Amino acid sequence: MRTEIATLGEFGLIDRLTEGIKPENESTKYGVGDDAAVLSYPSEKQLLVTTDLLMEGVHFDLTYVPLKHLGYKSAVVNFSDIYAMNGTPRQITVSLALSKRFSVEDMEELYSGIRLACQQYHVDIIGGDTSSSLTGLAISITCIGDADKDKVVYRNGAKDTDLICVSGDLGAAYMGLQLLEREKTVLKGEKDIQPDFTGKEYLLERQLKPEARKDIIEKLAAANIVPTSMMDISDGLSSELMHICKQSNTGCRVYEEHIPIDYQTAVMAEEFNMNLTTCAMNGGEDYELLFTVPIADHEKVSQMEGIRLIGHITKPELGCALITRDGQEFELKAQGWNPLKEDK
Repeated sequence: MRTEIATLGEFGLIDRLTEGIKPENESTKYGVGDDAAVLSYPSEKQLLVTTDLLMEGVHFDLTYVPLKHLGYKSAVVNFSDIYAMNGTPRQITVSLALSKRFSVEDMEELYSGIRLACQQYHVDIIGGDTSSSLTGLAISITCIGDADKDKVVYRNGAKDTDLICVSGDLGAAYMGLQLLEREKTVLKGEKDIQPDFTGKEYLLERQLKPEARKDIIEKLAAANIVPTSMMDISDGLSSELMHICKQSNTGCRVYEEHIPIDYQTAVMAEEFNMNLTTCAMNGGEDYELLFTVPIADHEKVSQMEGIRLIGHITKPELGCALITRDGQEFELKAQGWNPLKEDK
């Protein structure tokens, strides 16, 4: 069954996609259905706003990315930015640009992923826009959240001797992408052959259906820890660390042996003959949290499940370096993903 989008028109499509949405957050006074949504936030809160634009052929490949997963991921990456400010996501607006090859059913599939993410994280869809596109699918999501005024965490607060922490493990999403790209090349033009991903499910999940680390933000709050700086790892640990150090005017030392890496990531890197530490440092799309805490919080943070201490902040003149397992020091380089970099 395929319904052309033109048969519904823009408003008909929006009605179909947003049918039955009921706001969960007190701050959502009026959501979908008017010229603008109406929000009301208490004065003791800071409002946080982030936006992401995902372009077909640049950020995702529909050869191997299911539309439902794409919808889920496009919402979650925005939630992750709000958590990275030590906040709580509350509302999103969703704008889509579609070419004629997409049907109403395709958009329902995409939206089902967005709606699932919103249910899981208790976020309200409050509006958006649809437009036609000549170049495929584009998804723009804006997320609005809040945080207590004294609890917002920026990238520029790291201090000399602070501890550097990361949540989860690194490099898995990048290895998942390598795996999908390899299978796409191998199976080019083969319609009915399904690749065998047995034993590699974790890598695919990390790439196709990442989760935002709401749980880590809740753990930090419960332990009464407010990080001195924080960001999420979307472009690779190395480049995110350099952002924090540049904006905080510090240096850092990160220890290779402490970087958390999953077993499947290690196996896959070996299969691809890639350097495992390079994958973990520069892979990106992990959506884990990178944050710094004062050294006084060492005992508290080292006992928290799902968090690893990987190094410490130094004076700026010492620069940013990775200390290898055999004690060598290498200057950090931002080799992570850069969508604006021209291919040479």
